[in-house]
Amino acid sequence: MENKLPNPSQTVFEQIKRFDEKKNEYWTARDLSAVLEYSEYRHFKPVIDKAKDACRNSGYQVADHFEDILGMVSIGSGAEREIDDVKLSRYACYLIVQNADPGKEIVALGQTYFAVQTRLQEIQQMQTYQQLKTEEEKRMFLRKEMSEHNKQLAEAAKGAGVIDPIDYAIFQNHGYMGLYGGIDAKGIHKRKGLKKSENILDHMGSTELAANLFRATQTEEKLKRENIKGKQKANQTHYEVGKKVR
Repeated sequence: MENKLPNPSQTVFEQIKRFDEKKNEYWTARDLSAVLEYSEYRHFKPVIDKAKDACRNSGYQVADHFEDILGMVSIGSGAEREIDDVKLSRYACYLIVQNADPGKEIVALGQTYFAVQTRLQEIQQMQTYQQLKTEEEKRMFLRKEMSEHNKQLAEAAKGAGVIDPIDYAIFQNHGYMGLYGGIDAKGIHKRKGLKKSENILDHMGSTELAANLFRATQTEEKLKRENIKGKQKANQTHYEVGKKVR
């Protein structure tokens, strides 16, 4: 399809991902600090500390997500010296970008990337999901999740004042336009080559469904958390959340 979402494998956060001897993925704090545009690593350490506190307060073991390690850095003429670093899980990276400088565009991109990927990882770790064998089975599983969360999104939108069916259709279109760079549901139908009666969610792969799932859940939470009222404000909220996911 032409209206592709950003491929996570092409993001800078995916490019700095590493694998240990057991083929487990991880990131390093120094790599992440450079990508997040911190001029010096010492300025990044307080962010790591806040992320550790958030991890602890969420009931997780800090050591399971933040591991102190020693890295090597070149000092010229082929010589190297050891430097302190931290081995980070995907969840640790998620907590770090949530506590990093929100004024940086790359931080906002990181928040979206790790939130989407962490959500997908959570789904993939579910026992039911792990038992699925094919991409089609996984897609159907996510499609069902999407249906359930769309019901919850509809309730949240209703609480914000989006009541009539036509208004809800407009509300949904704003989410799609944010996520697909201005393309509405009709445009997505056209690009996918679908008939008017076909549901676009039935013609998405697992990655695209995960992005839409994140859009729906984040919009629902934002509408409730900020007690947003009014159709226009609800529409704008859905658009903005979709744009961040994109």
